[in-house]
Amino acid sequence: MSDKTYGFETLSVHAGAAPDPATGARAQPIYQTTAYVFDDADHAAALFNLQTVGFIYSRLTNPTNAALEARLATLEGGRGCTVASSGHAAQVLALFSLMQPGAEIVASSRLYGGSLQQMRNTYPKFGWKAEIVDADTPDNFKRAVTANTKAFFIESLANPGGVVSDIEAIARIAEDAGVPLLVDNTLATPYLCKPIDYGATLIVHSTTKFLSGTGTSMGGAVVDSGKFDWSQGTNGGTRFPSLAGPEPAYHGLNFYETFGDMAYTFHSHAVGLRDLGPSQAPFNAWLTMLGIETLGLRMERHCANAARVAAHLEKHPAVAWVNYAGLPSNKYHQLAKKYLPKGAGSVFTFGVKGGYDVGVKVVDGVELFSHLANIGDAKSLIIHPASTTHRQLSDEQRVAAGAGPDVLRLSIGIETVEDIIADLDQALEKATA
Repeated sequence: MSDKTYGFETLSVHAGAAPDPATGARAQPIYQTTAYVFDDADHAAALFNLQTVGFIYSRLTNPTNAALEARLATLEGGRGCTVASSGHAAQVLALFSLMQPGAEIVASSRLYGGSLQQMRNTYPKFGWKAEIVDADTPDNFKRAVTANTKAFFIESLANPGGVVSDIEAIARIAEDAGVPLLVDNTLATPYLCKPIDYGATLIVHSTTKFLSGTGTSMGGAVVDSGKFDWSQGTNGGTRFPSLAGPEPAYHGLNFYETFGDMAYTFHSHAVGLRDLGPSQAPFNAWLTMLGIETLGLRMERHCANAARVAAHLEKHPAVAWVNYAGLPSNKYHQLAKKYLPKGAGSVFTFGVKGGYDVGVKVVDGVELFSHLANIGDAKSLIIHPASTTHRQLSDEQRVAAGAGPDVLRLSIGIETVEDIIADLDQALEKATA
């Protein structure tokens, strides 16, 4: 494509892909191969020394994956991208280039339950520490910063839903602290929010969700803004030696000096994917590319349906509360108008009168909704987080994460909205009879 500025929907269809020069095939091919033939010994050596760009082995790079990476970087307004096997793999990969034993991150308490579990129980096995704070007060990040802090981590629109982070305010604090801000943009997608525009350094996605849109393809991604100075530090050293110090695996190569604003992306491929191995399958990348072609259309319908359903539930006699940022009554409504002007997403929570037992009965009573642990499907989905996705947390931690005993999480699909509302009504009626 030319340097002309195209609209989001056009880029969703065309960015990263072009007709195949060998065959003329218009659809992006699936390169289902493990390895690639070198031109000669010098070409092979140059590839392994990172002196030229190309394909070596599909754990590191793959043409289908590269097309998806280019598309995601373009849509997020980033400089580069690395795709991974899942959203959780992407989170580990995102931090891998930044962290070392003894390093710390400051993370929002309003995260997906699996992410909180990862930070509290898994990262310490690497020698990493996560300080969990209430992101509703951005200054909590400032208070939690130490000399060992390497990153901030938030969600733009938090899962299980309804919570909008003040990205710009937290980004300013991160900048003052000299650390990158990582934003999980899974629920919003770049159609609704572009965190890089508000100061985010790295964007994390579970591409399994809205980007794919069909519930068929596991995947994750890390998009780098290309705007962070990885060489900054104190006492003549860098805070991020993996990126701006000598890399022993490449004869002392300094990624930031060598690759500049592409340092992070090169490192996440050449070291992260090489050593951790969380590569995305080319077939999953291909399916996700197809899903992204309709992302704008789907998100419009997702948001329109969700707004209707949330307004209906807010008035329902069996419902105690609704946490959807698109409602004028919601505490995050003003932040949603700033960061999510096209809509507040389609994942949100509501509380049922009667607590845990009624919540379980509702998920057992739905007919159109699917009761499963996913979001972002074209189909409407429901789950009771306290008994499933947030089960591993304590009662206090579940409440802090917005997943108390009465909470139900909805991922509103693109079906006829009257059918969605009717199914919730009949399930609520049965549960409270």
